[in-house]
Amino acid sequence: MDYKYIEQLLERYWQCETSLEEEAILRTFFSQNEIPAELMPYKGLFAGEKTLQEARLDESFDAKVLAKVEKDQPVKARKLSLTRSLIPFYKAAACVAIILTLGNAAQTSFRQQDIGDDYNYETYQDSYNDPEMAYDQISNALQMVSQSLNEASVQDSLLQTPNNEESQN
Repeated sequence: MDYKYIEQLLERYWQCETSLEEEAILRTFFSQNEIPAELMPYKGLFAGEKTLQEARLDESFDAKVLAKVEKDQPVKARKLSLTRSLIPFYKAAACVAIILTLGNAAQTSFRQQDIGDDYNYETYQDSYNDPEMAYDQISNALQMVSQSLNEASVQDSLLQTPNNEESQN
């Protein structure tokens, strides 16, 4: 047989243009023992087709499949509890909560921060050039806080004193 003809048939086979007779020619060619080396990779394809065509199912196969299919199995009704029927709503609520949380986190991260919230200590600069002036400012602020706390504790003690005297009478 001419190998160029077989190569042309193979080209037509890959393009799905061969007839059944031409495919039979290819099968008989590749079922031979002597095949050129360049056509050897295709031998398994056409030899495999032959073994697949010869494979048949036995009679017991049909009987087994029909026995499985024709079995009448009772249909059991499932009872759904209230919590089980509400599961889709729980899932929807969880999705909404996740989306809102992520949206809130994204919104706060994209919001511009105030200038006073700069915690980068490498770029930190003192606002006072004179340390004594800064010390005086801090001292005054702490004295004001101390006075406020003392006044609050005095008012607290005055409010509690009449209650104690009434309980003793």
